[in-house]
Amino acid sequence: METEQVTRAPDDADVTRADSLAREIFSGVANKWALLIINVLGERTLRFTELRTEVEGISHKMLTQNLRALERDGVVHRTVHPTVPPRVDYRLTEAGRALRDTVSGMCAWTRRYLDHIEAARRCFDAKDGGAAR
Repeated sequence: METEQVTRAPDDADVTRADSLAREIFSGVANKWALLIINVLGERTLRFTELRTEVEGISHKMLTQNLRALERDGVVHRTVHPTVPPRVDYRLTEAGRALRDTVSGMCAWTRRYLDHIEAARRCFDAKDGGAAR
């Protein structure tokens, strides 16, 4: 049996190119809901309802869409248990755990610079008269 070798174009890995696979993946994992889901899952396995409770403000539809996209990209693993009623668990894959390190860094950055950002916004809005909002 012969295995076909797939050679990827270098442009596929360029996040600055509109048509690259990397940009498509980046867009999928770099939205607020996906980042929050990844952060909440951490090292745990959670059920859908537990995730929805922990990611405050997310709708059923948004959670479903983001979990499917993260599963498709290999960031989240979904396990369906053959019980009545069915039980579905979600956990991060190895790739998801590696991505969580980056997400954790972003969370730490936000906490560290929160006061700075608030001050910058107040200053900007005062100069701008609030037109940017």
